[in-house]
Amino acid sequence: MRRTKDTIVSFERESGENEVRIPLFWRIIYEWSDSLVVAIIAVFLVFAFIFRIAAVEGASMNPTLKDGNWLAVKSISTDIKRGDIVIITQPNALNEPLVKRVIAVGGDTIDINFSEGAVSVNGEVIYEPYIAELTQRQFDIAFPITVPEGCYFVMGDNRNNSIDSRSNIVGFIKYGYILGTAEAKIYPFGDFRVE
Repeated sequence: MRRTKDTIVSFERESGENEVRIPLFWRIIYEWSDSLVVAIIAVFLVFAFIFRIAAVEGASMNPTLKDGNWLAVKSISTDIKRGDIVIITQPNALNEPLVKRVIAVGGDTIDINFSEGAVSVNGEVIYEPYIAELTQRQFDIAFPITVPEGCYFVMGDNRNNSIDSRSNIVGFIKYGYILGTAEAKIYPFGDFRVE
């Protein structure tokens, strides 16, 4: 048996042959535009699948949120709890999405003493440092009332200037109609907290 040596073929290009030289300015422009396109696609994907932007309309969430605020809304919210600010798309007589605070969840019993302005969940008065004033406006819902499973009881922070779950116009909010939870204010710039 005869052994043969492997043949290695290499191609070397003579200097300057078939070289395309791109001026430095255009290389920088290309690199920046490439990075910008990637950043835009990343932002689009984040806001399409994880966060959405919602605008606050009206004064029902004063002083926490003001008319014209823009919110970053986390659209993948599986654990909605008491105190969360949510965006609601449930059809209602107002024919508009709502921004409200979750006061009670499915199975909770809520009671409101309108003469004292106190809101109780499961027999305990809740601490509400975020409200504009005590809850004294009553609508057509009789209290105490138990929130059905899979639903939420919501109210605006501006209690006497908010149509919310105290009224049959809005009523209980079903889980499937919550677009997401407000995570941050993105406009106006400055204070990004949502509490």
